[in-house]
This record gives sequence, structure tokens and C-alpha cells, in this order.
Amino acid sequence: MLDIRFRPITLAVSLLLSSSLGMYAHQTRVYVDMVADLFHYGHVNFLRQAKEHGDYLIVGLCADEDVASYKRWPILTLEERVKSVKACPLVDEIIPGCPLCITHELIEQYKIDLVIHGDDMSEEQLAYYYAVPIRMGIFKTVPYTKAISTSEIITRVQKRSPNNITLPK
Repeated sequence: MLDIRFRPITLAVSLLLSSSLGMYAHQTRVYVDMVADLFHYGHVNFLRQAKEHGDYLIVGLCADEDVASYKRWPILTLEERVKSVKACPLVDEIIPGCPLCITHELIEQYKIDLVIHGDDMSEEQLAYYYAVPIRMGIFKTVPYTKAISTSEIITRVQKRSPNNITLPK
């Protein structure tokens, strides 16, 4: 006959050791979606702020066609943007071609605890793209980095004539 008198103590010690080692600790999974075209320090600042709210950062990158439907065609392809963002040490996982509107299925599939976006959208835009996480109470905004943007970089390049840009020989 199996003696189970010591099993609760063994189980308690096992759980205590494993939790102290982080094996069973719940990680807060944060999700952000972005275009990340011409990846720059404003993007990194956004990712840093998002990562401060959790342990595991998932980045959804919008498909080129989806971006073109509301903005402009990205300069970098989705594949190039994935490679750029993947190089950022703050990022744990990337979802290429993520949906424009966050769905309940996406949240369940990736076990997302919190959805974060910059505070640069109107209330109407937030309600459209983030209705599900807002309704679930798992949506938060963080300050947008105003000093730089991909659009600003594009404008800078366009303002400089080829005569003013010195290329290495």
C-alpha cells in the first residue's frame, strides 16, 4: 500500500521551489500592434513603455495592404519590418500580418493579458480598432513619442534635394 502522508509536504515544497524558480509564475503577456516602418527610436520608446507593463511582449505587425488602406504603403516590406523589430531585445514574439482590429480570437490564441497603443488616436479610432480589449477592460494607452515619426523622416528626406545629400563614395 502506498503511503501518501508525505505527499502534501513534498508537493508544497515542490511548488515552493518551482515558483521561486519562476517555473509556474504567471507572466503578464502584453500585446501591441504597429506598422514599424523605418524602425526608429520612437518605436523603441513605445515598445519600452509597453514592456514596462508586463513580462512578455508580443508585437503584431500590420500587413502592407492593410496599412495602405488607411495610411500609405510602407517603405519597408512586412518581411523587412519583421526583421527590424525582431532585432529589438524588448520583443519576445512577433505576429506578422496581424489583424487591424483586435479580435477576441487573437486575445485567446496568444493568451494576451493587456493590449497597449500610443495615445495618438482619437476616441473614435480607438473604439473602432480596439473595441474588444476595451470592452474586456484590458486596454491601455501610453504616451506617443512626438519628437519623431516615420512620416517626419519621410518629410525630411523629401525636403533634401539630391544635391544636399552626400553619399559615401
